[in-house]
Amino acid sequence: MSPVHPESPAPDLTVDGTGLLCVTLLLRLRKEIADAAPGTVVHLIATDPAAPLDLPAWCHMTGHHYLGPVPGDARPVYALRLSAGARPTRADAPWHPTP
Repeated sequence: MSPVHPESPAPDLTVDGTGLLCVTLLLRLRKEIADAAPGTVVHLIATDPAAPLDLPAWCHMTGHHYLGPVPGDARPVYALRLSAGARPTRADAPWHPTP
């Protein structure tokens, strides 16, 4: 992997969502970050063309901090920082908050 761009924090966790579409991508992300501590920087490899729209929206809904695309990699990579006060989502539907 190429060096991380100076404006992009280095990842504590990398999730490979290559080939996954939106819902499946978010289900994998949700599963991978379930036990991660607040403040963890996650780099998500996401080839879904909707990822640049879906990831910021999902972060806004859950309360995680979307940090944006990570330049310098041959694959599309997006960064986010996990928030202590994040709102949980349903295990089967990552677009729906847990009641």
